[in-house]
Amino acid sequence: MRNIQQVLERWGGWAARDNSGLDWSPVAAGFKGLVATRRSNRPNCSDDDGLAIDACISRLRQTRQSGEFDLLMAHYVYGVPKRTLAKMLKQDEKTVRVQMQVAEGFIDGCLSMSDIRLEMDPEVEFQRVIPEMNVRRMRMLA
Repeated sequence: MRNIQQVLERWGGWAARDNSGLDWSPVAAGFKGLVATRRSNRPNCSDDDGLAIDACISRLRQTRQSGEFDLLMAHYVYGVPKRTLAKMLKQDEKTVRVQMQVAEGFIDGCLSMSDIRLEMDPEVEFQRVIPEMNVRRMRMLA
């Protein structure tokens, strides 16, 4: 089971480098190669993973409310905190967080239903940690 927030963080780093075709380009057509690219310390994903996630996000944009798409783009690509988004939209922070969870769930479900295996999956899988108390109890029973 993958951590969809980490997946979207990496996708956001990838998309922020002008790899995503979902948002408007900050550079006019024909001049993209002339502007020096900015290096970022943000974690990002491979092009194959980025394109797969882009496909799911574009499906979100087509089938769900546009506000969920806008929240994902603002938070994961542009790095706007959820609290700031709530203030900008003049909504309760809880409402924004719920909308984000719905959008994240949609992306996770889309990846799962499409049976897409991402290259980053080993790094973003939830680690199952056995509480220390259970380990001690198991040792005592053995």
